[in-house]
Amino acid sequence: MATEIITIQVDAEAAEAYRAASPEAQKKMQVLLGLWLKEVAAGDSESLKQLMTDIGNKAQARGLTSEELESILDAE
Repeated sequence: MATEIITIQVDAEAAEAYRAASPEAQKKMQVLLGLWLKEVAAGDSESLKQLMTDIGNKAQARGLTSEELESILDAE
């Protein structure tokens, strides 16, 4: 399968996690992101909604408040 390089913006913590990962872990992240992008493009909205719910739950568990999230989104 042919691959291409794309550039995406992520928060600093995600970027650092990627850079700190081993080459094998980076490859796994790339494959997973590619699969997720294909799902989103195919219109699998249920998977997207579930993923967003899971991410939101994890963010709340890590202490991210609604106000902080709103501030981050407004800054973008």
